[in-house]
This record gives sequence, structure tokens and C-alpha cells, in this order.
Amino acid sequence: MVLPSEHFIIALLPVAGYALLRDRHLPSLQLVAVTFFGSQFPDLIDKPLAYELHLIPSGRVFMHSLPFAIPLSIAVVAYAARTNRTRLGAAFAFAHLSHLVADNQRILPPDPYVSSDLLWPLQPPVVRPEVPQWVGEGAVNLHLWTGFSVLVLALVAYVLAADLQTQLDFR
Repeated sequence: MVLPSEHFIIALLPVAGYALLRDRHLPSLQLVAVTFFGSQFPDLIDKPLAYELHLIPSGRVFMHSLPFAIPLSIAVVAYAARTNRTRLGAAFAFAHLSHLVADNQRILPPDPYVSSDLLWPLQPPVVRPEVPQWVGEGAVNLHLWTGFSVLVLALVAYVLAADLQTQLDFR
């Protein structure tokens, strides 16, 4: 299991390295924030949908799945390019996709194996316990994660709505 902080580090190191090499300075706070959000995004969506609302079969399908992650990444990069923020869009897409690689480390050499989770709903998900190991007794961790997810997603939705309004007013 990869921890949230590890997902962030895995995503941030290449993004920061790119910024250092290309711009000769550390990445902006905005780039770090977008990278952080992208690195957590699949879990912010999938864990509450699976374990709190029981709408999907596992906490590692839907936004953890390439049939959903790739079109979303393309849409984010396209919007970012249209609004002259390609680097931010690319950072989100990279961070999101790096999350999938980190959760499915077996797709890397020397013995690559693609989990059926990555291809859900085209393939059935990997069978997992109904209650994940990180929840613990009494499920307080699940409720805290769901609350955190709702807060972060609401904040991002507000920022996105304000940005869309600005973009529409600008044209």
C-alpha cells in the first residue's frame, strides 16, 4: 500500500526536477498544489465512493482505471492548454497517472503485469476485503477521509467554477 505522502513525493520529484532543469528555480506553489491534488485525486474520489457510499466495487477502480483516467487527463490538459496553463494541466495528469503506477507497481519491469483494476469496467476488479486495512476499528479513518475528500473536492470545484466563469467573461 502506498501512503498519500508517498504518492505526493512520487509525483512531485519529477515535476520539481523538470521545473529546476527548465526554469532554474523551484516550482511555484501553484504547481506544487496542482501536483499534490493530482497525486491524491484517485483516492479522494474512489475511497468514499467505494467504502462510504458503496457505489463502486473497490477503492481502486473508477479514477484508478485507465478508461476513466486517460480521458480525464486529456480533458484537463486540453483545458489547461486553452487557458495558457499547460504546465499545470500536465502536472495534474502526470500526478494522477503516477498514482496509478504507484498503486500497481507490478506494471513495471522486470515482470510486467497489468491489474484488472486498471481496466475496470472492461475487466472485473481485483477481489479485496469489504473493509480496507487502513480503515481500522470503528471506521473513524474512513469517515475522516470522506470528510477530507468532500472538503478538498468542494474547494477544487469552487476554484474550477470561478476559473470557468473568468474564462467565459474574458471571451
